[in-house]
Amino acid sequence: MDFHIPAPVEDYRRRIAAFVEAELIPLESDPASYDSHGNIALPLLDAMRAKARAAGLWCLQLRPGTGGGGLSKVGMAVCYEAMNRSIFGPVVFNSAAPDDGNMMVLERVATPEQRARWLAPIVSGAVRSAFAMTEPHPGGGSDPGMIATRAERRGDTYVVTGRKWFITGAGEAAHFILMARTSDDARKGLTAFLFHKDQPGWRILRRIGIMGPEEHGGHCELAFEGLEIPAENVLMNEGDGLKLTQIRLGPARLTHCMRWLGLSKRCVEIARAYAAERQGFGQRLADRESIQLMLGDLAMRIEIGRLLVMKAADALDRGSFARKEISMAKVHVANLLHAAADTAIQINGARGYSTDTVLEWIYRYARQARLVDGADEVHKMVLNRFLDAEGDAFWSWDVAA
Repeated sequence: MDFHIPAPVEDYRRRIAAFVEAELIPLESDPASYDSHGNIALPLLDAMRAKARAAGLWCLQLRPGTGGGGLSKVGMAVCYEAMNRSIFGPVVFNSAAPDDGNMMVLERVATPEQRARWLAPIVSGAVRSAFAMTEPHPGGGSDPGMIATRAERRGDTYVVTGRKWFITGAGEAAHFILMARTSDDARKGLTAFLFHKDQPGWRILRRIGIMGPEEHGGHCELAFEGLEIPAENVLMNEGDGLKLTQIRLGPARLTHCMRWLGLSKRCVEIARAYAAERQGFGQRLADRESIQLMLGDLAMRIEIGRLLVMKAADALDRGSFARKEISMAKVHVANLLHAAADTAIQINGARGYSTDTVLEWIYRYARQARLVDGADEVHKMVLNRFLDAEGDAFWSWDVAA
């Protein structure tokens, strides 16, 4: 196994790190940088995005022909970690969910005409997007087989009725990917559709309040009351919706982990800086064994997370769905992020609990990590299925040809 990264990836990482340090970290301490939901204010975001584009750091996850930098999944792991040293980083580089996952799946499966209409505006930053899959009970959540929203074909049009909720970014999105049921077939019953916010027949019922902070556009509940979608706006083919969710959600789960590693490292960075200067009872915090144990444990867990993410990224680059590898990374890194924020707050004391640092922001954000894109328990069940199927081969090594 070769853990070296290519020189062009290191060049991107270095440039991203310099941009984050010079342009984004200083913004985090200014209350004027934030919107009312705890994210970067949109006028400021537009200015920072223009700078990122001018620096050649825009949409690096996409192919050059699409307007990106052509990074592999391994390259993305390196660069996304560097981007999310700042809480504002991913959205500035147009590498934040849900646009990130939507752009990658559209690039992979959309027709040329669909890419021109639906993908190009997201890549340019002209619009934002959302992925509408999750539903209120008894509809589908982690189990897409439970999706109840229906799309009935009438000639060359599908008519959609149903409900969705916790749809990230829906309040600011113009382009939507919608998962709906077109038959009761267990494997071919779902279909993916594209629609625009201005089409009639659907509405946002509410922006659901969360512990926060929130992505732009929040997490919304949607009602579909006769939305008409032309057949030309079906992604892939009718009945390919489950396949599309597999194509989209696996890499998207891993990109979350890539970004969360950056936030975890930032927590350690803030904790180490404070421990190095804070004195108590005649001794620096950094010289206390209890603090050293906390930080050493986090350093080890972050490195374990990086190795899990890299193994999954390499498997994706080699054409695997990497379900087992992604589930392991998702569980570990989601829990790591929460632990890193909690430990850093403990070391910083009241300062960490205040808004004088971004630790409280990261702590509030971190709790969702164990829920989004599959709760911990779902991924552990997936891993147990692999264990039952593979036995001792669960831990086998790939053998070079």
